[in-house]
Amino acid sequence: MTYKVYMTETFKKEFDKLSTSGKEAIGKIFLQLKENPFVGDAIKYKFFREKRIKEKRLYYLIYENFAIVLVVASKGKKVQQETINKTISLLPEFKKYIEKIFKQEN
Repeated sequence: MTYKVYMTETFKKEFDKLSTSGKEAIGKIFLQLKENPFVGDAIKYKFFREKRIKEKRLYYLIYENFAIVLVVASKGKKVQQETINKTISLLPEFKKYIEKIFKQEN
């Protein structure tokens, strides 16, 4: 099964600030996530994962029932726990966001 990869608005802003090589590296990971979203390390839940890119980590959520991966952040090690806690606190909002996208496409 092929997954669709989406970005939150917050991550889009981070992505736009990256260098060309940074965008290319993330683009390669997006291709991996489309084929196998479980390539990264699980964080507290099976559906919440991180994938390391050089000195940063890409944080994403997997919605198997919708075949969607939502990329939520790309942060360094120093703010890793803060990013994890914030993402977990926003899980209900992320789910609503994905449900809205899914309804619009189907």
